[in-house]
Amino acid sequence: MININSLGILGQFYSSLKESFKSIYKNSNFYEKKISKTFNNNFEYKPSPHLLSSIIKYQNKKYKIEDFAIESIWKNNLSLKDYEKLNNFFWFFSLDLKSSKKTTQTVIKNWISNNTQYQKKSWEFDLTAKRIISWLSNHKLTYEDSDEEYRSIFDHMVQKQTNHLLNEIKNPKEVENKMIGCAAIILTGLAYKNEKLYLINGLNLLKNIIKSSIDNQGFPKSRNIRQLIFYLKYLIIIREWFKESQNLIPEYIDETIYYLGSSYAFIWQNIKQDIFFNGNYSSENKEFDQYLKRLGYKFKNQINELGGYTILKNKKIIIAADIGSSPNKFFSNDYQAGALSFEIFSNDKKIISNSGYFSDKNNKFNKLSRSTALHCNLTIEDYSSCIFTKNENNLLIDKGLKVTKKNVVFENNYWKISGAHDGYLIRFGTNYEREIEFYPEQIKFIGYDRLLRKTPNTELKFDIRFHLDPRSKVMKTQDNKSILIEIDEEGWKFSCENFDINIDNGLYFGNKNSYKENQNIFISGMNNEEVQIIKWEISKLQ
Repeated sequence: MININSLGILGQFYSSLKESFKSIYKNSNFYEKKISKTFNNNFEYKPSPHLLSSIIKYQNKKYKIEDFAIESIWKNNLSLKDYEKLNNFFWFFSLDLKSSKKTTQTVIKNWISNNTQYQKKSWEFDLTAKRIISWLSNHKLTYEDSDEEYRSIFDHMVQKQTNHLLNEIKNPKEVENKMIGCAAIILTGLAYKNEKLYLINGLNLLKNIIKSSIDNQGFPKSRNIRQLIFYLKYLIIIREWFKESQNLIPEYIDETIYYLGSSYAFIWQNIKQDIFFNGNYSSENKEFDQYLKRLGYKFKNQINELGGYTILKNKKIIIAADIGSSPNKFFSNDYQAGALSFEIFSNDKKIISNSGYFSDKNNKFNKLSRSTALHCNLTIEDYSSCIFTKNENNLLIDKGLKVTKKNVVFENNYWKISGAHDGYLIRFGTNYEREIEFYPEQIKFIGYDRLLRKTPNTELKFDIRFHLDPRSKVMKTQDNKSILIEIDEEGWKFSCENFDINIDNGLYFGNKNSYKENQNIFISGMNNEEVQIIKWEISKLQ
């Protein structure tokens, strides 16, 4: 009998063998001839670099190409991060246009000389895609006033790298990299107008990406907010390239931007706040808003529920909750097990906050930030509501959950968000239900967390955590029944009559790949009943 471990070893062996054959093929003369089939077309459409300002961090200080060690720039012993930055050429966007064109073009010639044929490290898919976009967008330095020999080398290498992208675009596991590669292929097709192959293939690939990874409402199937904004940025860039090059904009691009924009209005523009669900942390969306305004994009959405989230608000209070099921395994690269968690804002201050997301997959904090305990949520026996499994450098969902019984009420004097999930059903035979009510006139939230057990023959430990902004100050009252919260001179009271409440230290990942210490309020108890209800209140101190 073949056991599971044997199958795993065989799978690893097959995967390793497959990668070895791929490597041999890409380094062969056959592959070199395949991707070297280019066309003697002129670089006609010159894209404006400012169209990329939504994805490029422009620095106030502009550098001259002469500031760099031109002769030795490719020979330095660089870290992987610096190597990638150097080889994707996005640093060209920080160059002063008064820089020497000749020197800039010499840098490109040197790179081409050292990388004429495919090399795994410098021809990585996303590096190649970004390099094409940068070379073509910075044409005033990379192409203008060059001689015929240089232009021939430049045109050939752009097309050769695009051929490589076309060959490889099915392989990247990260859909973001596929989108960048797709954008580079389309740009090459627009820049070299007489060659339709790139444009046709690029648009077909774009259709496939949209169809496979965005749902009918215009929200990524991953339910990832950052991915939504990423898609919107790149689709607008592609649309603007079509518009600027005086090509007909495909209808499905306009349609997808409309739906993504509607989702963006719901998740950000309506509230101007970052909500920490499923891979999200503090953003720079206000800069993106300015970009949209400059280009004339306006999005609207007045609904209260979309993409598995609900957001209710008035002039002073916002409550946002994750009421969506976990995504399919293939879309769970950045998923966090926070179903039925919530956040509360008061006068632009986050009173109750999830802990955010640590996006560096090589860091132990990435796994920690995915756990249910880092959300305003219930855990049983310190387990998360989803089970994750390691897949290369990613954690993917192995066993997810389904949210049911969703109900959202939004009236002038009464709000309610409720739902249930089965994330603890298999392991603990327990369904979890949450109901949150808000009374605007009293500025009071009342919550009910219910544990519904099929066979309550053993005791189970549960904790319900309510994480706080690092700036918050907390203090327990003398009767041990309430905890006072203060943030920016605004006071709130958390109370729970029938269960122990305490204050614990924790970690806050609200800023990208960094952490701060914060505090959380937690309710703890033991469960051995068929139905157990934990009631809590959060009210503003008048």
